[in-house]
Amino acid sequence: MTARAAAMKAEGREIITLSQGEPDFDTPENVGEAGIRAIREARTRYTAVAGIVPLREAIREKLLRENDLGYTLDQITVGCGAKQVVFNALFASLNPGEEVVIPAPCWVSYPDMVRLAGGKPVIVDCAEADGFKMKPEALEKAITPHTKWLMLNSPCNPTGAVYSEADLIGLAEVLRRHPHVWVLADDIYEKLVYGKARFATIARAAPDLFNRTLTVNGVSKTNAMTGWRVGYGAGPIELIKAMNVIQGQTTSHTSSISQYAAIEAIAGDQSYVPRFAAEFEKRRDLVAEKLNQAPGLTCSVPDGAFYVFPNCAGVIGRRTASGRVIETDTDFAMYLLEEAGVAVVPGSGFLASPYIRISYAASVEELTKACDRIITACIKLLQEKAA
Repeated sequence: MTARAAAMKAEGREIITLSQGEPDFDTPENVGEAGIRAIREARTRYTAVAGIVPLREAIREKLLRENDLGYTLDQITVGCGAKQVVFNALFASLNPGEEVVIPAPCWVSYPDMVRLAGGKPVIVDCAEADGFKMKPEALEKAITPHTKWLMLNSPCNPTGAVYSEADLIGLAEVLRRHPHVWVLADDIYEKLVYGKARFATIARAAPDLFNRTLTVNGVSKTNAMTGWRVGYGAGPIELIKAMNVIQGQTTSHTSSISQYAAIEAIAGDQSYVPRFAAEFEKRRDLVAEKLNQAPGLTCSVPDGAFYVFPNCAGVIGRRTASGRVIETDTDFAMYLLEEAGVAVVPGSGFLASPYIRISYAASVEELTKACDRIITACIKLLQEKAA
């Protein structure tokens, strides 16, 4: 689909891309200036694998100030994005065949990273009726003597689901009965939470699980720094040391320049964050309202991140004007690309069908135009005879 979208653009078609997993805002000026200053001050040498001390100090203070989580510097590691931190944790901890419980819909990389590390992903389907969130009874059923990790992503990519403190306390009740299971909390969308929803992280909601929880975060989403590649993890010191060994033999440290910029992102002026969040919330409301006008689609309003995850069951089985049958969400995504010039991501990539993921990290003008095109394409589809 990506190749097809690129080919269509090369042919002169206007394609609106709503598949991106990154903010459309520029990196804030104060953060960018910190990176420039690092270059001018020749802070371009190798650093410690775990990250420079001033950055880890800023992370430690952030976690204590904002999340009420206390760590030593040795319990904090910095990687080339939160993605590498997750990867390092799995490679540092999984023995062959050990299992990782992953609620689905889930970020596309989780299952493959588990497999690459020699583990076995155990997928737990989470129903839209439950807000795409895993229930304690489902977690209980998924755990075996071979389970090593539970992976929690809140707010969630692709659904925008946010686990409340009460949700996490419920899951913690199960985990207490299984002390061999560790928790990987991917909090990368922490500050992109809307309305009455409130962010919570399991090491704070269940302090007795602190010593078997790895809390992962970064600057990519909140601070519009996707290309700077800075993420971090905080957890038990024996795990962090093992993760540093893995990183030391792969990438070494992340960019020294990016690390100095990240200090400003974490410890400096963040007055732009509420503005970013307010803009995302406005776009979320616009997109959800419009998509619910599209025949064959239903779109719940998510509590966080910058994606909606509409159900497209109502268009499955319909026939296009050219006679092709829409059999899957991938077919529907391709139809939207070719018919409407809108690029979205099929839900099957996130282990959930029939859904599509739409990013609202785009301008209001682009989102309005794209949603209007989707509505028109759905109307055309439902005017044709069903297969």
